[in-house]
Amino acid sequence: MDALHSPPNDLETNQPLLQPTQNRPEPESPIHKPIKGLAVISLSCMLILSLMAIIFNGQNTHLPLSSENRRTPSPEKVIPAVTSRGKMEGVSEKVFRLEESEEGVSFPWTNDMLMWQRSGYHFQPEKNWMNGPLYHKGYYHLFYQYNPDSAVWGNITWGHAVSTDLIHWKYLPISMVPDQWYDINGVWTGSATFLPDGNIMMLYTGDTDQFVQVQNLAYPANLSDPLLLDWVKYSGNPVLTPPEGIGAKDFRDPTTAWLGPNGVWRFIIGSKKGKTGISLVYKTKDFKSYELEGNLHGVPDTGMWECVDFFPVSTTGQNGLDTSAYGPGLKHFLKASLDDNKQDYYALGTYDMDTQTWTPDNPEMDVGRGLRLDYGKYYASKSFFDQKMQRRILWGWVGETDTEADDLLKGWASLQTVPRVVTYDSKTGTNIIQWPVKEIESLRTDDTVYDNLVLQPGSTINLNITSAAQLDVSAEFLVDQEALKSTVGNDVINNCSAAAVRQALGPFGLLVLADESLSEFTPVYFYIAKASDGSVKNWFCTDQSRSSKASGVDKQIYGGSVPVLEGEKYSMRLLVDHSIVEAFGQGGRTCIASRIYPTKAINGMARVFVFNNATDSSVTTSIKIWKLKSANIGPYKF
Repeated sequence: MDALHSPPNDLETNQPLLQPTQNRPEPESPIHKPIKGLAVISLSCMLILSLMAIIFNGQNTHLPLSSENRRTPSPEKVIPAVTSRGKMEGVSEKVFRLEESEEGVSFPWTNDMLMWQRSGYHFQPEKNWMNGPLYHKGYYHLFYQYNPDSAVWGNITWGHAVSTDLIHWKYLPISMVPDQWYDINGVWTGSATFLPDGNIMMLYTGDTDQFVQVQNLAYPANLSDPLLLDWVKYSGNPVLTPPEGIGAKDFRDPTTAWLGPNGVWRFIIGSKKGKTGISLVYKTKDFKSYELEGNLHGVPDTGMWECVDFFPVSTTGQNGLDTSAYGPGLKHFLKASLDDNKQDYYALGTYDMDTQTWTPDNPEMDVGRGLRLDYGKYYASKSFFDQKMQRRILWGWVGETDTEADDLLKGWASLQTVPRVVTYDSKTGTNIIQWPVKEIESLRTDDTVYDNLVLQPGSTINLNITSAAQLDVSAEFLVDQEALKSTVGNDVINNCSAAAVRQALGPFGLLVLADESLSEFTPVYFYIAKASDGSVKNWFCTDQSRSSKASGVDKQIYGGSVPVLEGEKYSMRLLVDHSIVEAFGQGGRTCIASRIYPTKAINGMARVFVFNNATDSSVTTSIKIWKLKSANIGPYKF
């Protein structure tokens, strides 16, 4: 029988796996020969945490799990999980840690399962452990933190890739390696600044031979080279050391600089004083000598600020702004990656050029206290101004949420989100919008449309999409307005509880990366929380609790509140790509990135369902689903 015309199934009765269960955790002469490598306009904090990169030398001991090499990994050869790296150097943990399983034995992954986890259109290195972008002479450049020796964090170098469209990428040789006393323990996060004369100045954090975080300068050896293969480290490095009162391991991640009056450039560096996260402002005219001006902004009890980002957003148009833009018709966006909880928070506010301070629009929603860029597995994001298309592009680093032993087995770890365009949400006036770059639509192939499907309370429908591992899904939901009016509120504050917890007005949404029998599935859904005074608050969530039969993988429930304005339908867009799902609620007001590790819903077995688990309200939905081709990601052919 066609599932679209099947009798509605009660999710609790017929699908016991949807019932609640206990939640699970969560130009000078160079001091050395220019290094062949990658180029990017801005290297994000992801350099510190970036994606698992591919080994470019012959030292790797594990073959990549590709279609050309389907050798079945031998479990007895899996290297056991090692001690977490990063804390000794004063940076964030770089691995996700859960108990291997109740029995202490890793899940028995097959080669087929591990191969399937590799994404089709998200950027990641060919292999190993994997920051920011720039546009130069026809190419987008991405530098990323990369370990050429293993699929775990360590030996951090700068990988490099180029693209003409932000979708199809070509790997280039390594850009910079830790080979000087001021960066011997890691070439970390950096950001590039374009000067009016066309020069590019790259400030980056180095970890010295004494484990002190310092700032260094590098620049292209040949600006006429569109690939920016050769980079020179400035002979006067380091150009900045931790100032008085700042810890040796609390001084990292310079932003792109912005130009102020009298030819003075400024940028900020993440730090902390006690438990207060801060953003130190420096000024320079030549990028060789610097002066500390003070603290742009700080928030008590937020801890170390990593991967800070600061840029203007237009309040009157949809175009992005150059980092140096200043004046009426804009707000300034300030973001920090909080080392204490590994989450990216942001706020909008006003920048005062005279006092070099920034003030949030709403102090109660300050950085670290209010809005997050993404409510899922997402960290160390970095933006850049795309002068070609006049837009602000944001990238996020998405780490693995399986075990380190599993990463070593498959030979790679981590990836980047699809690049997101950042604009100001003029309808709410309180937040930004993040939306996938339009170029992703070039991968769309077959489309399937469902109009005005009525979902009765407790119903689920199989949308009959086969091989649903690479999808772009757009869905709208209209809630029964009479039920919404008549429902008595219960003052529930946060309703990103399990998708199986049935309430009067939800949850409702989509099940992705599901197998036919729903033994594995990942719900992405809305929940409407109505208070006793009649007010409504809306939540957008992703539930991983039944996403995989595997042990030792993250099965948290992610989500956050999302503004739904009067007259708007509930809407979501999902980018499904094997082991990652990016969810955009209400046009990108709330975003959730999740890593999913199915064992059954893989290859041709992945399906999509739509569901309504409310008890009192029907929902009418319209859905359009495109299958997506894989991006062309591979080595650059010289």
